[in-house]
Amino acid sequence: MLEELRGRAQKVLPSILALLRWLALAGLTGAACGLAGAAFTWCIAQATALRGTYPWLLYCMPIAGLAIVFCYRAAGMENDSGTNQIISSVRGGDRPLLRLAPLIFTGSVLTHLTGGSAGREGAALQIGGSISAGIGRLLRLGERNTNTIIQCGMAGLFSALFGTPLTAAVFALEVVSVGKMYYSALFPCLLSALVANAIPRALGLPAESYHLLGLPDLGLASLLQCGALAVLAALVSIAFCVLMHGAGRLYKKYIPNQYLRALAGAALVIALTLIEGSGDYNGAGGGIIELAVEGQVRVPWAFLLKMVFTALTLGAGFRGGEIVPTLFIGSTFGCAVGPLLGLDPSFGAAVSMIALFCGVVNCPLASIFLAIELFGGGGLLFFALACALSFLLSGRYSLYSSQKLVYSKLEARHDEQYKKGENPSC
Repeated sequence: MLEELRGRAQKVLPSILALLRWLALAGLTGAACGLAGAAFTWCIAQATALRGTYPWLLYCMPIAGLAIVFCYRAAGMENDSGTNQIISSVRGGDRPLLRLAPLIFTGSVLTHLTGGSAGREGAALQIGGSISAGIGRLLRLGERNTNTIIQCGMAGLFSALFGTPLTAAVFALEVVSVGKMYYSALFPCLLSALVANAIPRALGLPAESYHLLGLPDLGLASLLQCGALAVLAALVSIAFCVLMHGAGRLYKKYIPNQYLRALAGAALVIALTLIEGSGDYNGAGGGIIELAVEGQVRVPWAFLLKMVFTALTLGAGFRGGEIVPTLFIGSTFGCAVGPLLGLDPSFGAAVSMIALFCGVVNCPLASIFLAIELFGGGGLLFFALACALSFLLSGRYSLYSSQKLVYSKLEARHDEQYKKGENPSC
């Protein structure tokens, strides 16, 4: 009897030790990311408010671009690949340096302050990844634990900004290698996301949430309408990925100098802003997303303008994320196109927003959870169908070139390019 109890204890002991280890490490990471996320959220909000109060800050965009390039070059990180480095580091690649956190923090604030079209979450992944990698180096964690703690940092900052801890945890697991998830990191990532989410909320910073309007009755007709919108959203996601990667390549090809590239990008954004006139496409565009989800879109081609503004901004070397612009593009596209398919414009905006997010990041489970955390449980089957179709039809395209498509989206087999060691992303 004693030997049997000892044997069972030996089987349970590794799990208990792992639990205690990650309670400490993920809790510490979540707390650090929660504080950083709260500061980042507040600074971005202040920068956006200042730009609204002083529209002339748009003309400071060239100065901001030069400052961003100078800071990265002075820190020896002029070739930093941003979120791509964070994703590749989880697979054991070069670890992000701690100095990346203040660089991307400052660069993103300057981009938003002066009217660049960018989001926050890409920057959050970089801040979280660099902070957690620094914790890993400080505690001298092994390679596997460092990989996991970087995912904890990604989940923590994402959760702190969006207020969606479940989405953040699953996103950190899914985004690295499409088709393969390491479930051993689920508890650490979720704990980090929960801790990080609690800090900004305790400081009075609200989480993202929307009211789902115009939900149709579940039936064959409504499912077909939703599916048709998801197919179109998948095509838009491909176009956005192609445009984002293509803009960066064209900038580098024709303007090799980073300072001149930033000046050219700033000039183009300023010129387009003056031509367009509304200023809706500068910054992240959270207000426009809210209007779209309420069923209002000012011009049917708003999604195209946001795609161009974002590609010109980030391709030129300005800093920020692609996720909020993705939600902008998806919501405005769905609000404009949904009624043509027989859907309520508000519901069309919600479905297209989630489907487009899924198409550009290739994370179907995280996308479904995002729908639940942003819109509640209503319409879950519609959102799940939209994510499944968008994931299937978006092919090998991705916003993140370091993302690996391990398993084919079409059959239960390894992707051919993955087996050859090629990068399948656009």
